Amino acid sequence: MARKGSIKTPLTILAISITLFVTLSHRLHRHVVHQSTSLSTSFLYLSSPPPPPPSLTPLPQFLSPPPYPPPSRILNFASLSTLLAVKEGSSATSASSSISTVSILIPDWEVLVIASPETPLTPGENYTCYFGSNLPTPARFAGELSFGRGTVFKCVLPENNRLRSRYTEPRVVRSDQIQIPQSESEIDAPDLHRWNSLAYESFTTEHDVVLFVKGVNSRQGNNRPASHLRCVFGDDPSSAVRTAVTSSAQEVFRCVRPQLPENSPQKVSVTLEIIHRKDADALILPSVAQYAPHEGRTIEFSKPKSLMCACTMVYNVGKFLREWVTYHASVGVEKFILYDNDSNDGLDRTVQELNRAGYDVRMIYWPWPKTQEAGFSHCALCAEHICQWMAFIDVDEFILSPGWMDHRKPNPNMLMSSLLPKGTNPARVGQVSVKCVEFGPSNQTEHPVQGVTQGYTCRRKFDRRHKSIVMLEAVHPSLMNMVHHFKLREGFKTSQLGKHRAIVNHYKYQAWPEFKAKFRRRVSAYVVDWRQSINPKSNDRVPGLGFEAVEPPRWAQKFCEKTDERLKVLTRRWFGVNSSAMIWQSAFQLLG
Repeated sequence: MARKGSIKTPLTILAISITLFVTLSHRLHRHVVHQSTSLSTSFLYLSSPPPPPPSLTPLPQFLSPPPYPPPSRILNFASLSTLLAVKEGSSATSASSSISTVSILIPDWEVLVIASPETPLTPGENYTCYFGSNLPTPARFAGELSFGRGTVFKCVLPENNRLRSRYTEPRVVRSDQIQIPQSESEIDAPDLHRWNSLAYESFTTEHDVVLFVKGVNSRQGNNRPASHLRCVFGDDPSSAVRTAVTSSAQEVFRCVRPQLPENSPQKVSVTLEIIHRKDADALILPSVAQYAPHEGRTIEFSKPKSLMCACTMVYNVGKFLREWVTYHASVGVEKFILYDNDSNDGLDRTVQELNRAGYDVRMIYWPWPKTQEAGFSHCALCAEHICQWMAFIDVDEFILSPGWMDHRKPNPNMLMSSLLPKGTNPARVGQVSVKCVEFGPSNQTEHPVQGVTQGYTCRRKFDRRHKSIVMLEAVHPSLMNMVHHFKLREGFKTSQLGKHRAIVNHYKYQAWPEFKAKFRRRVSAYVVDWRQSINPKSNDRVPGLGFEAVEPPRWAQKFCEKTDERLKVLTRRWFGVNSSAMIWQSAFQLLG
C-alpha cells in the first residue's frame, strides 16, 4: 500500500501543477488582450463603455485604433459558424444553416451584421445572432446595401458580453435551424470590427476610387495629408496593390485606380494604410468596403437628366415625407434621393406609395452612424449624371419664396425662376445659399395631423444658418461639405440670397414627442451628441434642454418670438382638400 501511495502523490501534484499553469496562462492572456484593447475601447462611443485602466491615459483617436485584425479578416466574410465547420468537421447541413457574415460594433451596443451577397437567404425567415457563451439575440433585417454589397441585419450585444476583454463576431443562423457551437471554440471567432476606425464604403468613378473611412480625420478641419496615406486593394496585405491617395477630407479619400492582376476576383477589399505615424509603424485599417472595377455605380432614375433634385438623410420620417415631397415636387424638384439611416417605421412603403403616385423617389440604405457629411458626398457622386442642381435640405425644411404668395397654384418653374442664377459670367455661381428661420412647437403637444406647415406657425425672430442648392459639376473634387453647403471648384462662387428672394422654413423644434425622438439621432459626424455632457454653449445645442431627453418646462411655448403663417396659408390654398384635410394626410387622398 505504501508503494502505491508513493506513486499517487507525485501524480496528484503533477495534475495540480498543470491545472494551475493552464489557469494562470489563460488569465495572463486575457490581461494582455485587455491592455491592448482598452485604449481603443475607451473612446468608442457606446451607452456605457468599460472604463480604461487607471494607469493608462487615453490617446487621441487617430493614435489608438483598435487592434489590427489578421490579414484574412480585412474583408473576407468568415463567420464563427464557418470556422467551426472547419475546426470541428461539421456536417454540410449544419454549415448551411449559418450565414457567412462580417460584423461591426456601432454605438449603443448594436451590431451591424453584413451577410455576404453570395449567401442565399430565405425570404420571410427569422434569424438569430449567437454571441460568446452562446447568448442569443434576434437578428432584425435592416436593409440591403447599395450596389449589391450584401444584406444587413442588426443585433444587440448581450449585456453579459459587454464587459469582456474582447468582443467577437456573432454566429448568425436561421432560427429554426440552430445548432449551438461549443463554447470552447469562441477563441477562434474573429473580433468585431469597431466603428471608430473602419473603411465602410467605396465608390468607383471613371477616373478613380472614392473611399469612405472612419477614424482618420476625426476632427473637423484637421485632415491628414494625402501623402501620409495609401490605398490598399486586396484581401492579403502582403500581396495587395497599393496606390496613391490624391485627396483627404473628412471621411472621404480619393485613390488612384489600381492595376490588378488578371486573375483577380470581381470584388476585392479596399482600405487605407497610414504610412506616416508618429513613433509607430504603418497601419492598415480594417475594412468592409469593396472595389468592383467592372461595376458602374449610379442611382437608377427616370431619364433625361433633371435640372433640380433634392437629397437628404432620413430616419423614421414616414409621417413627414408625403408633405415634403408633394410640396417640393410642385415647385420644381424632379427627383428625391433619400439616404435611409436605418429607419424602422415602414418608410419603404411610403416611398412606394409616392412612386405609384407619380413622384420620383429613391432610397439608398445607409446604416452608418453619424455620417451625414459622408452621405452627402456620396450623393453628390452618385447623382452627378442624373441631376444638374441638388438641394441639400432635410425633411423638416421647406423652401419658400415670398413671390409665390400671390400664386393660386404652384408650377414646376418656381424654384428655377426664383432661386437659380440667370445668365453667365466669369465667376460662375455654383451654389445658392438660402437663409433659415427656425420654428418652435407653436403650442403643439403632438404631431399636427394636417402636417408641419399647418401646425407650426410661431418661430424665432432672426434667421439662423443657411441651406444650399448646389450645381453638382461645381463641387470640389475633395467633396468637402459642412452638411448643407459644399466647397466649390476654382472658378465657381456661392450666391447668398436675400430673404426677399427665398427663405427656408425649418420646423426644428416640434412637439415634444417628435423632438424627443430627434434628440437621440444626431447624424452629423462633427456635431456633439446631445447626450454627452460637454460643450453646453454650443450653437448645436437647444437652449434650456440640457443633456437628457427630459421635457423642459413650457416646451410647447418655447422659441416663439414671431407669428409666421405664410407657408400655412400658401399650402392650404395649394393642397387643401377641404377645411380640415390636406392632400398628403393619407395614402388614399394622395393617390386620388
